[in-house]
Amino acid sequence: MVVAVERLITSDILKPARYLGNELLAVHKPWETAAIRWVLTYPEVYEVGASNLGHIILYNILNAQPRQLCDRAYLPGKDLAAKLRETDTPLFAVESKRSLTEFDILGFSLSYELGATNILEMLDLAGIPLTWRERQGSSTSLRDAARTATLNDRGAEGQGGRESSDTQSFFPLIFAGGQTATSNPEPYADFFDFIALGDGEELLPEIGLVLEEGKQARLSREHLLLDLAQIPGVYVPQFYDMAEDGSVHPRRPDVPKRILRRVATPIPAYSIGLVPYVETVHDRLTIEIRRGCTRGCRFCQPGMLTRPARDVEPDKVVEAIEQGMRATGYNEFSLLSLSCSDYLSLPAVGMEIKNRLKNENISLTLPSQRVDRFDENIANILGGTRQGGLTFAPEAGTQRMRDIVNKGLTNEELLRGVKTAWEQGWDKIKLYFMIGLPGETDADVVGIAETVSWLQRECRGKGRKPLNFNLTISNFTPKPHTPFQWHSVSTTEFKRKQNLLRQEFRRIKAVKVNFTDVRISAMEDFVGRGDRNLSKVVRRAWELGAGMDSWYENLDRAFIAWETAIAQADLDWKYRQVENGEWNLFHAEAQKGREAEENTQLLTPNSSLSTQHGLNFSYPLTARAKPELSANSTHSLDIPLPWDHIDTGIDKKWLQEDLQRALEAAIVPDCSFEGCSHCGVCGTDFGHNIVIESPAIPKFAGEFVPNTTKAQRLRVWFGKQGNMALMSHLDLIRLFDRVVRRAGLPIAFTGGFHPMPRISLATALALGATSTGEIADFELTVPVEVDTFREKLAHEMPTDIPIYNVEQIDLKASAATQLLETAEYLITVAALTETTPIQWQNWIDTIKAKEELWYEQITKSGKSQLINLRGRLFELELVENYNCVAESMSSVIRYLGSYRQDGLLLRPEQILFMLETVAGVEFQLLHIHRNRLILGV
Repeated sequence: MVVAVERLITSDILKPARYLGNELLAVHKPWETAAIRWVLTYPEVYEVGASNLGHIILYNILNAQPRQLCDRAYLPGKDLAAKLRETDTPLFAVESKRSLTEFDILGFSLSYELGATNILEMLDLAGIPLTWRERQGSSTSLRDAARTATLNDRGAEGQGGRESSDTQSFFPLIFAGGQTATSNPEPYADFFDFIALGDGEELLPEIGLVLEEGKQARLSREHLLLDLAQIPGVYVPQFYDMAEDGSVHPRRPDVPKRILRRVATPIPAYSIGLVPYVETVHDRLTIEIRRGCTRGCRFCQPGMLTRPARDVEPDKVVEAIEQGMRATGYNEFSLLSLSCSDYLSLPAVGMEIKNRLKNENISLTLPSQRVDRFDENIANILGGTRQGGLTFAPEAGTQRMRDIVNKGLTNEELLRGVKTAWEQGWDKIKLYFMIGLPGETDADVVGIAETVSWLQRECRGKGRKPLNFNLTISNFTPKPHTPFQWHSVSTTEFKRKQNLLRQEFRRIKAVKVNFTDVRISAMEDFVGRGDRNLSKVVRRAWELGAGMDSWYENLDRAFIAWETAIAQADLDWKYRQVENGEWNLFHAEAQKGREAEENTQLLTPNSSLSTQHGLNFSYPLTARAKPELSANSTHSLDIPLPWDHIDTGIDKKWLQEDLQRALEAAIVPDCSFEGCSHCGVCGTDFGHNIVIESPAIPKFAGEFVPNTTKAQRLRVWFGKQGNMALMSHLDLIRLFDRVVRRAGLPIAFTGGFHPMPRISLATALALGATSTGEIADFELTVPVEVDTFREKLAHEMPTDIPIYNVEQIDLKASAATQLLETAEYLITVAALTETTPIQWQNWIDTIKAKEELWYEQITKSGKSQLINLRGRLFELELVENYNCVAESMSSVIRYLGSYRQDGLLLRPEQILFMLETVAGVEFQLLHIHRNRLILGV
């Protein structure tokens, strides 16, 4: 059943266009012919989820499968969530507008430790029980309406074995994927039927095939999940139990002891898709050029979870970008990788695209880069006429600390990269640093400020302003499956180091410093390294109001909710260990080793380094000495971890050995370019590193020179109807820009540093208002037949923005916005008391008979000003009456009023003021429709 959302998605909610769905390149497949119906649900607001590359890729791949349909859903804003609950309306998918409970399977992206509360919010809004136990109690098989009807008719006779006999209401299978779900799914195990580990491009279609077969065979929910558990990469928590030490083991013999992380080859063509109507956080085409990173930074979980590194063929990248830019109309694209600079073909690919699209005002952006690989070749391909920002991540302020974390970056390389950027014209650079890393001293912390000051001194020149830095200094948070997963830092120590840096940066100009809230870091640590006992904490935190916890404005409320939930679960003692920097996941094991460790001091030749530099690993709380980092002894590094049953490919012993190398400040080379580090990944299960040599860098064809030639000027009359009434004015301007690019129309550009297409809308239309009389002017570099222009423009426009007429005007004619004189509106108005048609006509006649109707207007400067509204009203008539709600009556009123851009405007709400003045009755404005804009001569 399609949810009636038109009464919910209205102009009174924030950014209503985020809920429209059916964007350009959205996929539409017949509901009736789909055997399995998916929903990819992203537990963030639309602007975040719709621009997530993994979300787009999996959406396109699933819809490319025969007999499979995939829709999407996102976390609604508070205003829409409140409406859904007030009206008892379930959360819906954006394409089909169907309730999420109508689908067979819902997949959530879990990429952040505290993001699970958003997932629970979405499940609750959809009317789906939060845990697999609750869902299992309500349903045992996939939805099949025909089968259910048949079973009801025949009384479900003759069924048994693996076939389900349950005819109760069905709830979809709920699963999670993403980095956090892959690294340690245990804190969230109660909520999901299964977890998809690793890359999903091949895994999800395999899951779809098993679901289709299970649906045809009418398998029970349990047996269906058992079949899914046989797929490498699928973890079904209900088939596993947690031991007292927190480790996880199978509870039945027919499921694997360890679950393999899946690895797939990136396919750039699937990255093209979904051009949102609203501006998103990454409002550009994004193409993946390399998956995986083998740099081996010891704090970096993504680098450990995505090995081996796999380059994409340069030709495929270039082809995807060129096709994608023309298909989407974006004016910017981004090349994505954990370490873009390690993609050897980056300069060649970037230059090839820049040359091919040089006449279209296209810009390239890159995420955070390796500063040691930044050179003139990379500088040449970045930006364009809109030079974007530049981000480097030195991570630490001293050479010693960068060696401990295996950053592989020297001071000389850092200076060379930053100086190259400065010499190439960048005046502002963003730098990422971390505090609280293992072995860090106050000298290392102060070294961050000293490094920034040194870089500023080295980058000075005549006629250049000082180099500005925007710094983000985050608190190190230990992550599973990394060498530093045993490390712990106290909240008090984080605060002290932040204050130390604040003092140092007071003396340095042209630097903006941002610190991560220590409360977020502590919560991420507590949940991220937790076990199944934390599921009750996550649920209670959501019940107490935690949600969107990474958003600063919700942090205080979320922190209180989390702390309360932890205390109510009797786990506050463990959280205090996190805050004190001494959390050990294995408290029971600590108690066992108390007596043995009280009088024992195990030291290695390098253990003095750990003492000297303040390394604090998570040992049992009663330990009085730090055990050696050796596989030959029994100590806290050998105690089972809640995520040991997840096979990422990296040997746990290798992580321990790499932790020992950190104590020695020893560097491990990048195995993509030097010798194997023997981490355990490379082999038949995960593949090997794929490094593609760079082709020759094409000769630079020159920067984009905006074509400012004005050979033709066209005036377009268009409408804004249906769902497009919920698109804002700024989003409409972006839409026109993309439409012109997709249509290949020769638009002229403005000059200057930021050339813009010469498209001018006469005026803005209120959000939620419809229109049949909007006007826009276009200036072209070469003449185009009017009919051809109209046909191309209309072909790329949404159907709710019809093109009515196109006329050629004189190049020297005034812009439409300067010629506006009057505007004709149809407004639907409701009286909040009982009225009659005669009363409405009398009120209209009274207004027309008056010469003055004074209205107090507050100017932008805050001053009060009296204006005569009647002098701005030229025509007024009652068009239609009809009963609205109960005894109240609404009417459609047409009026023609002043609409000059010098401020002489008559707005629809001012018509209401005139009605209330003459009638003494309160009115409500139900709808605004602009019939036409009338231009002067």
